[in-house]
Amino acid sequence: MIGFVGFTCIILTVLFYYGAQTLYQRIKLALFSPLLVVPVGLVVCLSIFHISYSSYVSGGKWLTMLLQPAIVAFALPLHKHYRIFIKYFPVIILSVLVGTFSALLTSVLLGLSANFSPQIIVSLAPRSVTTPIAIGVSQTLGGTPALTAVFVIITGLIGLIIGPLIIRLLHLNSPIAKGVLLGTSAHAVGTSTALDIGSLEGTIASLSMIFAGLITVIMAPLLCPFILRVI
Repeated sequence: MIGFVGFTCIILTVLFYYGAQTLYQRIKLALFSPLLVVPVGLVVCLSIFHISYSSYVSGGKWLTMLLQPAIVAFALPLHKHYRIFIKYFPVIILSVLVGTFSALLTSVLLGLSANFSPQIIVSLAPRSVTTPIAIGVSQTLGGTPALTAVFVIITGLIGLIIGPLIIRLLHLNSPIAKGVLLGTSAHAVGTSTALDIGSLEGTIASLSMIFAGLITVIMAPLLCPFILRVI
């Protein structure tokens, strides 16, 4: 059962989200993205009213459970654009494969150039995939899940800022190219941005995000230890 505090936290989270979403739609600055505004607003609010994290989770976990049907709902736009997806399937897979490999490689090389410890490097490596997959990969490699989650959020925010800018600079007009770029590089945040651009872009981005996660699960345990041993 949800207590009064838990129920209040649910209402508070929903209000913060819709408020942040409305603000972001008007201002369109990454600084006002719900991904950033909502957590900060909730932390401040919980601190002011001395509400513990465990009390918040007692209600917030019900919102988390809604992620499952939300993910299944991605099948609807996929069905709508099924013919296009089949037509460009080889291109999408190849692009996601190259993008995922590049993300893993550059993450490890970045960590090495910054003299990070191996634990931090493997925590950084899966930064470009959605949080549940990234945390699982990080645990498999011996990383720190909490640190990985931070890297994933930072990657999403950077993708939110740079992704649309790259699309404009490169004059990308193809919905397929836009979707693959955003979904592969910036996981769920990129997919949300792609959905703001168009239905097809959002569909391709969501599929790219899923493929990137699957490829990372397979590739990261092989690539990261190999690079760390060689270098």
